Amino acid sequence: MIRIYFLLILVGISIQCKNRNSVNVEENLKYVEITDFIQLSVEALNIPGLTIAITQNNKVMYNRAFGVKSVETKDKLNTEHFFHFASVSKPIVATAIMQLVEQSKLSLDDKLTAHVPYFKIDDEEYRDITIRQVLNHTSGLGDVYDYEWDNPQYDIGAAEKYVKSLSEEKLRFTPATDWAYSNLAFDIMGDVIAKVSGMPFETFIKENILRPLEMVNSSYIYPEIPENLRTSTHVWNGSVTVSEVYPYNRIHAPSSTLNSSVLEMSHWAIANLNRGLYKNRRILNEESYELLWTNSVNLEDKPEMGLSWFLGEHKGTRTVSHGGGDTGYRSYFVMLPDNNTSVIIASNYQLTPVGKIVNGVLDILLGYEPKPIK
Repeated sequence: MIRIYFLLILVGISIQCKNRNSVNVEENLKYVEITDFIQLSVEALNIPGLTIAITQNNKVMYNRAFGVKSVETKDKLNTEHFFHFASVSKPIVATAIMQLVEQSKLSLDDKLTAHVPYFKIDDEEYRDITIRQVLNHTSGLGDVYDYEWDNPQYDIGAAEKYVKSLSEEKLRFTPATDWAYSNLAFDIMGDVIAKVSGMPFETFIKENILRPLEMVNSSYIYPEIPENLRTSTHVWNGSVTVSEVYPYNRIHAPSSTLNSSVLEMSHWAIANLNRGLYKNRRILNEESYELLWTNSVNLEDKPEMGLSWFLGEHKGTRTVSHGGGDTGYRSYFVMLPDNNTSVIIASNYQLTPVGKIVNGVLDILLGYEPKPIK
């Protein structure tokens, strides 16, 4: 009875506001369904905390937090709280590269060695690796197997030292002949951006992307995040527990260490859906999205990728997306460019199935019945 009463109130409010550009009744009911779907998922899977924001037509239409910042303190979570976004960090790196391309400071087909001449691995073909191949994961470079979260580096020279430490690495395949996801390759991009721009990677990102998008507290440097906005990282050790380490190490900033909230990430979504424009600030030219969002892999049985972005569809609707996962965190960022819509999810639990939750939310938004997550 309470549920019906709530729905009637919601419908009434929607009708009254319809002439003031509010969401319509059907959309409001979709958001109620999304809340129910996520709440049931959080309870069924014992997820400590999860936040979500949905944007459409340059506005945040829905945002909600479920659960707690930490199972130890039981402090309630809200959508202003910050999460480690893991690999969702990478598309911002690609945007920074495209900014430098637009400034004619580098080309996508430049060799890595043109900008970091000390880059060298134990395979002669490393000299052929281009920036484009790094951004679409066809470089042949290997992956990171120990992020050393328990022994992080914080100094300004971390990126260069990391690139110089790779001399014993070997290629998985000849560049451009295959596809394999590489965090290591993206970490090299941090040093490329630093050398080409003349400033530390994290500073370039903050000054040229985060600040123009009014992502005022977001940072690739975890110590910069205000303590009152931080969340705890949760893992499974027979029960849900707070991890002893936080996933931060400056040598892996480009591939992994963006910290943000779903509300601040909504600014990033709106800018991308507007092809580089947020309010009155432009971070990229529209033409750059033809490269970012056009398949550049073209290999049989391999993912379609632009530059860092995964390209796909959901129930026939085009998607541009990237997910992320590291110790204690899971995130997902997906856009429906043809619908001018985005969904951003962040959870402080290593086992949260963010992909399935996002798919359920997209189902609801597109008028389908979501599959229950058990």
